[in-house]
Amino acid sequence: MTIRFDNRVAIVTGAGGGLGRSHALALAARGARVVVNDLGGTLDGTGTGVGQAGGAARRVVEEIVAAGGTAVADSHSVADSDGAAALVETAVSRYGRLDIVVNNAGILRDKSFGKMDPGDFASVVDVHLLGSAHVTRAAWPYLQAARYGRVVMTTSAAGLYGNFGQANYGAAKLGLVGLMNTLKIEGQKSDIRVNTIAPVAATRMTETILPPAILERLQPAPVTAAVLFLVSDDAPNGAILAAGAGYFAKVEIVEAAGIQLGDQASCDDVARHWPQIADMAGAAPFNSAMEALTRVITAPPAGAAS
Repeated sequence: MTIRFDNRVAIVTGAGGGLGRSHALALAARGARVVVNDLGGTLDGTGTGVGQAGGAARRVVEEIVAAGGTAVADSHSVADSDGAAALVETAVSRYGRLDIVVNNAGILRDKSFGKMDPGDFASVVDVHLLGSAHVTRAAWPYLQAARYGRVVMTTSAAGLYGNFGQANYGAAKLGLVGLMNTLKIEGQKSDIRVNTIAPVAATRMTETILPPAILERLQPAPVTAAVLFLVSDDAPNGAILAAGAGYFAKVEIVEAAGIQLGDQASCDDVARHWPQIADMAGAAPFNSAMEALTRVITAPPAGAAS
């Protein structure tokens, strides 16, 4: 099976370098018409980084065109809802449709939580979480009308598991999983499939915190391979896929089998039964909040055989 994207139109945010550039180049190489979005900012989201806004995006477009592909540059900020709408309009006005959205744009402003300025927290959430929501929201009517869409969010191990100095980044990244979990349900009837990539790669965001020997192994290509699968016709829906250095693994949020202590349970009851409450042997994922609610109602009483 060869995955192709002929006649598909894709938006990739933060595509002026790193993973986004890799995603854009690979989509174009397999036939997609790509909107390469990048503000051209520095790692913390300030300035332009390349001398002028959009310069990084234009360079990637030049690479795509030189290789025989089709692409257009866009320099709108995804952190602004009007900018996100303009980005989507770039795709639709230029190519007449929109099929794929890869939410990749992000910034870093790392500090320990006690030293973090509220503005630094908000800025990271604005780009990663709200930026992905803004772009996907602007794209949503077009995907619904076409009864087809593939959307990818970008989380990270910092969001899934935590990382010192990245409370803002981690909160935004796990928030994207929550966004996916609702959109996978709301988009299902229109064949809009929403998935999340959890990448590990050598980019501007990792080059200062990982040793060179590790960075050499963390090339973008394996992550891009996972992203292209997640936006293909046969993509799953609602999957979190970890990828890096040739490693691929599905990630799930699971809940223990749990027990029923009754609606008069006290904190002492919770403490006494904690080993059984925390027993993950029967852990399982849920596809929706309603499934989780069903578990609450049907959990066995304390002490019952599993």
